[in-house]
Amino acid sequence: MSIAGTTRPRHDKAPVTPGRIICVGTHHKTGTVWMRKVFRGIANDQDIPFMQVNRAKRMADIPKAGPCICVNWHSAFPPEMLAHPEARFIHIIRDPRDVLLSGLRYHRVAGLGNEKFLREKRKEWNGLNYQERLNTITDEGDAMLFEMAHKHDDTMQEMLKWDYSHPNSIEIAYEDLIEDEDCSMFRKALEDIAAPGIDIDRAVQTYWDRSLFGGLAKKEDRAGAVPAAHVASGKPAQWVKQLPREIAEEYEARYGKDLAALKYEVNPDWAAQCTPLAGKAA
Repeated sequence: MSIAGTTRPRHDKAPVTPGRIICVGTHHKTGTVWMRKVFRGIANDQDIPFMQVNRAKRMADIPKAGPCICVNWHSAFPPEMLAHPEARFIHIIRDPRDVLLSGLRYHRVAGLGNEKFLREKRKEWNGLNYQERLNTITDEGDAMLFEMAHKHDDTMQEMLKWDYSHPNSIEIAYEDLIEDEDCSMFRKALEDIAAPGIDIDRAVQTYWDRSLFGGLAKKEDRAGAVPAAHVASGKPAQWVKQLPREIAEEYEARYGKDLAALKYEVNPDWAAQCTPLAGKAA
């Protein structure tokens, strides 16, 4: 499906074979909070072990039999986990341009207890932390450039580092997942992995219950379920209307090849779709 000149990422390869350990990898602002709620909910509902795996020694806690859910919210699984013969991965990325916009909104207001990098004070910012420094920038275009050069760049490098040819990884675009209103994509991923001991119907129900198009469609149902700072429209290609052309051109200069590598943009002139700052002010 093409949106505003973009193309959704497709990584054509043979489907994964069944496996016992479901590993879920995301990146900052690519649906991490959503997937945390979904897979922790599945684990709690079906009494399945759930653990973060950031280092190889954590793998010693994986049960020797039965299903297990292992997560890494930066998709930085240790090599031993990536090579585990029973591990199957669900990896989620998002259009980096929308990641930039979502990150900027979130970093202005997020609770400092949620993100370590937001509260760390830096000498080069005269003792301010990331959030404080960001909020001193009153020009929105300059704020985007600041975000682009810092946390956004970290996230972009993470997405580029992932091995998209991994034979046991299911690659999913956030843009497709947020429109998965019949849950068919999520169901297919679990059916392909076919982890023994997982009740897929119940897992899909948990996914529906914790999705903005499902059980959390009404704002009054989100209280306590999703932090307010994380909730926005979630719609794809927000950059078309929200990214000023001048910033889009700078983005293409810095990350144009990366957008192509991630299969999110095939047109180097995509920035022309964005409105110049003068037009936005008018």
